[in-house]
Amino acid sequence: MSAPAPPLGAAVRILLRQTIEAYKDSPQAHGWLTHNLQRFDEPLRVAIAGKVKAGKSTLLNALVGEQIAPTDAGECTRVVTWYVDAQFPRVTMYPRGAEPQQLTINRSTGGLSFDLHGYPVEKVDKLEVEWPSQSLRTQTLIDTPGIASLSADTSARAGAFLAPEDAPTQADAVIYLMRHLHNTDVRFLESFFDQGVARATPINTIGVLSRADEIGAGRLNALTSARKIARRYRADDKIRGLCQTVVAVAGLLAQTGRTMRQGEFTALTALAAMPRSDIEAMLLSADRFSRTELDSRDAPDSQTRAQLMERFGMFGVRLATTLIRQGMTDPTAISAELVKRSGLDELRSVLSTQFSERRDLLKARSALLAVDLVLTREPRPDTAPLAAEVERILAGAHEFAELRLLAALRAGAIKLPKEVLQEAEQLLGGDGGSAAARLGLEPDAGPQEVWDAALDAANRWRRRGESPLSSRAVADVAREVVRSCEGILASMRQNYN
Repeated sequence: MSAPAPPLGAAVRILLRQTIEAYKDSPQAHGWLTHNLQRFDEPLRVAIAGKVKAGKSTLLNALVGEQIAPTDAGECTRVVTWYVDAQFPRVTMYPRGAEPQQLTINRSTGGLSFDLHGYPVEKVDKLEVEWPSQSLRTQTLIDTPGIASLSADTSARAGAFLAPEDAPTQADAVIYLMRHLHNTDVRFLESFFDQGVARATPINTIGVLSRADEIGAGRLNALTSARKIARRYRADDKIRGLCQTVVAVAGLLAQTGRTMRQGEFTALTALAAMPRSDIEAMLLSADRFSRTELDSRDAPDSQTRAQLMERFGMFGVRLATTLIRQGMTDPTAISAELVKRSGLDELRSVLSTQFSERRDLLKARSALLAVDLVLTREPRPDTAPLAAEVERILAGAHEFAELRLLAALRAGAIKLPKEVLQEAEQLLGGDGGSAAARLGLEPDAGPQEVWDAALDAANRWRRRGESPLSSRAVADVAREVVRSCEGILASMRQNYN
């Protein structure tokens, strides 16, 4: 009996090492492949992309829980910036054609700021910010320049990193921010999807309806409106074929909720003590909120109110003062409620289920891209077996078969009844890769409950695939879904034997 095939991650590592050995006499190929082997042990690389002023840096700060990414329109926001976990803070600039240089870190109200030592932005390849952060231990966040910028150079820099013409992107996954869905957003998402080996799929892209609090003009129901729009986008076949899901997030509220200061809470408490009609009149505009003359001695002065508006936004000020009037007087509880209402928790949950749980798959995809690139650029007669192994892994690994089928289902290429389609996507890992997520169970479901649900689903889809009433397309889908269910059962046998 032949030995069972190694797991996907192990098979790709073996292939990478074999390719490194085959190209040990090619410095460029050898270095590129070695780098990608090392990527296997790195945190997942997640790029944050979107148009100018979409709120990329603000969302990054919210995810990290510290105000470290510059949020003003300075030159640093025009450079691809990596944020990685480290023991000590350090910022390194990587100029094109020159040695890396360590930069001085300056802290300002808008996050960190860096002096580029006189280097023009267009000659800087990237910045790397090392920062002690628990949030960065599982994922490296990459802040990218705005696409569709008035500066052609800035847009080109973002495009070259996210969708390079002659190489795979350095990111394993992408969070794409949009204030509304415009043609520019669709064109970018389409450009991120090319046709080569194991390229981007909807599974490694998440859409975020950013600055969601502005959709409802800062009203208390603004996020409710934004979530309805996000649900509509999620149901759109075009969007489903381009990204895994769309969630609504008020990035500014999330950032401020995670970094709120005691003085801000005190100022908000003083505002909440004023007549509600006065507050609502002031909140007709940001300018009016900051400049209205107040008679009360305890009321925050104009400068303090301007800072509150900058940090919280119209929606955040209105929500925070409402919560305080309703009896919430603990600043920690206020912070937690602001974060909860912002939609950040939902996004973090999606990142966990869609990215973190698929870490090995996304890393394997990136590694296969690296091998395929070298084999294509430097073909050699003796590397034919390596090319065949790439094809074998892609064709034989059920993880990639799932991705291809999910992409086809979400793009509407295979037509199924709505209920059947939803169950198929879920069992294939569309809502998360864990057994419980695939089976629609609670995360803490017991082994017997998981076993029974997986067995029931496998039998149900086997009958559906074998039914004479099922089309060839349904039978093909059923076969892959049954394999997914059998994978859950096999994993449980292995873990509990």
